[in-house]
Amino acid sequence: MLYFLQEDGAPKRLAPAVGVIKEQLKEKEDKITEYVDKLIDSIVAYAPNFVSAMLVLLIGMWLIKRIAILAQKSMAKRDIDVSLRTFLRSLISIGLKIILIVTVAGMLGIGTASFVTILGAAGLAVGLALQGSLSNFAGGVLILIFKPFRVGDSIEAAGQSGEVLEIQIFNTVLLTGDHRTVILPNGQLSNGTIINNTRHGDLRLDISLSVSGDSDLEKVSEVIERVLANDDRILKEPKPGVFIGKGVDGGIAVNVKPYCLPSVAGDLTSDLYKDFKLKFESNGIKSATPERIIRTINA
Repeated sequence: MLYFLQEDGAPKRLAPAVGVIKEQLKEKEDKITEYVDKLIDSIVAYAPNFVSAMLVLLIGMWLIKRIAILAQKSMAKRDIDVSLRTFLRSLISIGLKIILIVTVAGMLGIGTASFVTILGAAGLAVGLALQGSLSNFAGGVLILIFKPFRVGDSIEAAGQSGEVLEIQIFNTVLLTGDHRTVILPNGQLSNGTIINNTRHGDLRLDISLSVSGDSDLEKVSEVIERVLANDDRILKEPKPGVFIGKGVDGGIAVNVKPYCLPSVAGDLTSDLYKDFKLKFESNGIKSATPERIIRTINA
């Protein structure tokens, strides 16, 4: 800088010379040029990775969309529940997108080790916190995929029996014979024994009768077959069976095994017991009378 002394002796600052200003501008221009050159070099060096990453991202998003559509069509062919189809499609799509984003981040030079570690730790924490719910969820998925029973089936499971009203992701809702609503966890259902009374399409009834030991067994069989033939609820195929058992308590056991639709099993069983009793009485067939042995003790 240039200074000169005033009359009172105090220095006064002068404007810098033109040459000095030019030198300062040139220095700044050189720095800007240097920064621009470095930026261009970085862009040129980074461009292939960036373009590759963007291509992978675009192609990956397209492939994920196609995979999700194909997965949904495959599940539709398997007749999987609509709600489960939507959930699984979203799960597949989100999982593949997370993998794609991590891959693209690695191509751009972003460290993914810590990101994957955080995701793993978060998944472990959520899994431990929701252990029971995840078990029920997994059980619900298995039930909806493999269909051991459907809505409307009559089943026996986990000590309960009734008609399946609803199959949810976490629970299955049953309606018992006395119209109580039972909610069963799917985890317990998928790991336990399930008796499906509806799946085969027909159900065999086991009716146990007892007639006196002196009864005419041919006549007994004839009366039973006549009762069975007169009831339209009893299926013709498979044919009902009438089996003579061993003598019990002064009588003879008779086992009747007709087949019917599961929906009429309860009412049909009650009606058959009533019809057999009435027909036995009208045809002079007596029920078994238990033998009693009375012993006297002489004094």
